[in-house]
Amino acid sequence: MSTGFAIVLAGGLAVLAWILLPPMLAARRRKELAERSLSAAERALLAEYWPGYARVPPALAPRLDALTAVFAAEKDFIGCDGIVVTPAMRLAIAAQACQLALGHEGPPYESLRSVLVYPSQFVVPGEWHDEDGVVTEESRVLAGESWDVSRVILSWEDVDSRGAPGEAYNVVFHEFAHYLDHESGGAPWIEGGGARQRWIQLLDGELERLREQAEAGEHSFLDPYAAEDRGEFFAVASEAFFEEPALFARELPALYRAFAGVYRLDPSSW
Repeated sequence: MSTGFAIVLAGGLAVLAWILLPPMLAARRRKELAERSLSAAERALLAEYWPGYARVPPALAPRLDALTAVFAAEKDFIGCDGIVVTPAMRLAIAAQACQLALGHEGPPYESLRSVLVYPSQFVVPGEWHDEDGVVTEESRVLAGESWDVSRVILSWEDVDSRGAPGEAYNVVFHEFAHYLDHESGGAPWIEGGGARQRWIQLLDGELERLREQAEAGEHSFLDPYAAEDRGEFFAVASEAFFEEPALFARELPALYRAFAGVYRLDPSSW
């Protein structure tokens, strides 16, 4: 073997190692985190901060614990406006985010890098375009926002709030449902053009029905905010699916079955 060829070969191997080694180390670390899962102390802390943890069936709890351990360790949790993100806060957010992916294989939220946590609701500047193209600057007060697939923003006051029975409110479910919606182009975990089209048609039909109910002054199980657009409809309905599943299944049985098919879970049986 010539010296020149040996140098080229060594260089090529070094480049290959530089490309392959980080993903291999990350996969190994993730496997170790999943196998370690959560300690008894962490599970107790999580149950204290998120009452919904106790409703997860024993058959699904080990997977949720493993997903939570990986999410909490891999994602950056950044406190904003002076708030310090404690281990309990990190666990509560991670577990609720991972519950949405509990029925599917593989780690969720691969592109997510950071979760920004504010003490309370925060102000976001923006622009509003009317039908004539006139642009109006306005600020919005939000409890959470999913701008893209790299970060999610949450108000801890809203994360920590407890919805009353019959009130399907959960800002973590809402914003991470938005994440899944953005990531998939509007059809989370749905493959095939026909299946995706049927899913979008279903949401659009239910969205139109909700708008007609709102215009007629009729009561709807879903929060009226769901009538904003298809994305908000999916996020609000996802909150209801996990927070008030029995009521959802009774009020909107066909839609509930569709969400159970997408999430591959049936919370009404928990």
